[in-house]
Amino acid sequence: MKSRLIHLALGVRGQNLVKQKSITCMTLARTLGRTYLFLQKSAELIDSETERILGNIMKTVRESFSRFSIARWAPIPLRLIVGYGFMQHGFAKLSKGPDAFAGILQAMGVPSAHLMAWLTILIELLGGLAVLVGAFVAIVSVPMVVVLLVAMFRVHLPNGFSSIKLLAVTPAGATFGPPGYEVNLLYIACLAALVMGGSGPLALDGLIRKAER
Repeated sequence: MKSRLIHLALGVRGQNLVKQKSITCMTLARTLGRTYLFLQKSAELIDSETERILGNIMKTVRESFSRFSIARWAPIPLRLIVGYGFMQHGFAKLSKGPDAFAGILQAMGVPSAHLMAWLTILIELLGGLAVLVGAFVAIVSVPMVVVLLVAMFRVHLPNGFSSIKLLAVTPAGATFGPPGYEVNLLYIACLAALVMGGSGPLALDGLIRKAER
């Protein structure tokens, strides 16, 4: 009888231990499941936050490239060549003396030769400087184009299109024929591009627009 009671007690205790272990395992399983779900949601949040941060970085990079795109600097070489070219022609006429250029204009039948000589020199010097620094390009382009058209129709047109006409190469150097109107058209095209497309960066026109705002 005593041994049966002992066996019954041990059986009940064993069952209790099994139940406790089962409850512990179930609790551990639920805890692990909740931990897994928490880690999964955390990973999803981290991934979405990472994607958002990377998206913002890429957006900033794209905006920086568009802001500092090479294309926006395209007017700079046009301003340099047109501005310097006009100023160089103006200085050349001034160094030889306005009277010498006035004599050429008079021989071409241009009225008020001395006045037109000075006007041409001033347009070339001041207009070239304005284009060089990017100031009032749309305004100064008008008299500059007029000077180019007059020179083209009165001087260069009979010589054909090409501005470089190699006639011969001698021991003294190359010999060229009279230039055509090619360079005149190139200058006009550059001025038209600056008027339509703007003076670009590092221009006084941009600073003036900002000051007006």
